[in-house]
Amino acid sequence: MKRKADEDLANKPAKKRTPKDTSGSTQFREGLLQQAEKCRKEYTTSEPYKHGVIQALLDPQLLRNVRAEVQSNLSFTPKETDIYKIHQSGDLANLDGLDDSSLKLLPSLLTLRNALYSPEFRDFLSTVTDSGPLSGKKTDMAINVYTPGCHLLCHDDVIGSRRVSYILYLTDPDQPWKPEWGGALRLFPTVVQKDKDGKEIKIPGPDSTLSIPPTFNQLSFFAVQPGESYHDVEEVFAQSSGSHQGSDDARVRMAISGWYHIPQQGEAGFVEGLEESLAERSSLQQLQGSGDQFDMPSHDLRQYDDAAQKPDDAAASVGLSDAQSKDEAPLSEKDLDFLLKFIAPTYLTPDTLESVSNTFVDECSICLERFLSQKFSDSLKTDIVKQEALLLPLAASDIEKQTSWQMARPPYKHRFLYRQVDSQPSSGSEESPSQKLLTELLPSEAFRKWLQLATGLSLSSHNVTARRFRRGKDYTLATGYTKDDSQLELIMAITPSDGWAVEEEPAAEEEPAADETPATNEERAADEKAAGEDADNLKKVDHATNATASAPLEGKPKSADPPGVGGYIAYMAGDEAGEQSDDGQSNDGVEVPLDLSTGARASRPSTQKKSNKKADPAIYQAVEDDEDDGVLFSMPAGWNTLGLVLRDKGVMRFVKYVSQQAKGDRWDILGEFGVDPRDEDGSVDDEIEQQQDKDETSETEIDTDYDKSTQVDSDDGSD
Repeated sequence: MKRKADEDLANKPAKKRTPKDTSGSTQFREGLLQQAEKCRKEYTTSEPYKHGVIQALLDPQLLRNVRAEVQSNLSFTPKETDIYKIHQSGDLANLDGLDDSSLKLLPSLLTLRNALYSPEFRDFLSTVTDSGPLSGKKTDMAINVYTPGCHLLCHDDVIGSRRVSYILYLTDPDQPWKPEWGGALRLFPTVVQKDKDGKEIKIPGPDSTLSIPPTFNQLSFFAVQPGESYHDVEEVFAQSSGSHQGSDDARVRMAISGWYHIPQQGEAGFVEGLEESLAERSSLQQLQGSGDQFDMPSHDLRQYDDAAQKPDDAAASVGLSDAQSKDEAPLSEKDLDFLLKFIAPTYLTPDTLESVSNTFVDECSICLERFLSQKFSDSLKTDIVKQEALLLPLAASDIEKQTSWQMARPPYKHRFLYRQVDSQPSSGSEESPSQKLLTELLPSEAFRKWLQLATGLSLSSHNVTARRFRRGKDYTLATGYTKDDSQLELIMAITPSDGWAVEEEPAAEEEPAADETPATNEERAADEKAAGEDADNLKKVDHATNATASAPLEGKPKSADPPGVGGYIAYMAGDEAGEQSDDGQSNDGVEVPLDLSTGARASRPSTQKKSNKKADPAIYQAVEDDEDDGVLFSMPAGWNTLGLVLRDKGVMRFVKYVSQQAKGDRWDILGEFGVDPRDEDGSVDDEIEQQQDKDETSETEIDTDYDKSTQVDSDDGSD
């Protein structure tokens, strides 16, 4: 339950009380405000961009009193988006709206707020940062608490009228913070690039170059600069298992963070229309700017070899027999022989493909478990475990020089290691299983045909990327899909470690819904058993329940957050308004429901009514339901699971930051496939449906090939 002061903060409108001028200079370290020129010189020569750090800013007894008031009278709400995971108080600007009885609970906090926004200190910061006048009317501050697992990813703070960012640390004064606990403010350098129009753009590097650990009564600050003031907050690390250094209770990074804004109407220095002009330069718009051309990895799709060929030349495509024609089986014997080297035989039968296709057409997404054959899966796991055991260099430049990995950038969009076909080593040695997935299976014509049968779509182009998300480092932030034509996306989860999802208890005496099991499961169960596969390999997207609201964190923040180490991939409905709000948050991102953040939700589709049109991209939209949380599809990191999603314009995708607490790195392969625009009028759909409805002779040929494949699989030692 929230305490009275906290309720008033949240519910009462602010009736501004002018900060008392007398509370300014008396609260700061003696002589500090007279050292503005000295601090300015240090500020202007700092790297990687201009910033300041002031130790022992205020009277330490004042901050001790503030800590005591906060722990006794305020509550903290756990918040998680794609960009952060924190506990946060209400907006402390609303202190002005409290009644006298509530204010009596927070006298030191009010004194601190008035001191930070006093004319004396604002003039001091304005001189040091050369930022121009700062507002005393628009106060903007909150208390953020980071416990183990909490983090804030790379951003530049450019929202609305912000002019100077600051952090004042309220960590335990009697137990100094240790740098190895994490939680440092980290600053990123930028380099200047010229875009295709010759315009200079600042791009941040993938690695931070300055780390500022928290210290009680320390103020860190910098002027907000579009495209330059990039920073993050390092994860607060939990103790490693087996540590004998006590509990994590001391690892509570409490700080007051906020911004100084440009002068408001009625204040000296106010400029009409300036706030609206600054709003146009927000960080969100930079995600969609001309700097995209410098993004790595590339998302450019490659046309399939036959995309530009005439129909008469189609038989010459990779994976097709010379004699094959449109009237023959969708997958030739040559295709099956090739696919059986990688894919579980279950997924190559006509019945299974029909079930997969029906599910995908209904939901526009699907998860397929144990997709790779047992033999190939075993060799792939051995390969990945061996790769993960090798120590990687820390710096991106060293990783790229010494290994075959490249580093994704810029960090305000994503950071992970990746390989694409062009980045593969060209040595004469035999390719590893992971390389074979990237260079042989996924770009092949045979797999393209399998995808078309499984989804009812016609695919014209492709791009495949192997990705590795390192613990305590890597992520992708939510970005929307901007093309008009829908795109089929493939996620092949190949993470060998466990512990990525919290297993949910099955409902007692509850049978699976009839529409959650493909109609052909029982018919093919015997064949699958002989092939060493489970009849439940085909897993429809679960209709998970909405997240329950988590209770606020009262009193002293606890170090135990809900379990969850990130690493899941999520597709979420975009903001229909398409606007960025300035609500005092730092690049808010998209909110993560609790069951998604803990990995408990394996997947969730849109429950919107589907049209009769087969595989209509318009189906994949946000659910028009008051209880909907915007999650269209999600999948935790795991082993040997294939996810397929039809991504429509505006749908956002992200991979949640992988916590240092994870048992291993997150591995996957992302495939992006262009959908033939002809699907919009149904002509290609009809053609594929006709291929799936071949006569018994065609199906018998495939069944015969399947029988041969199961024998091959058992001969090679697969279970």
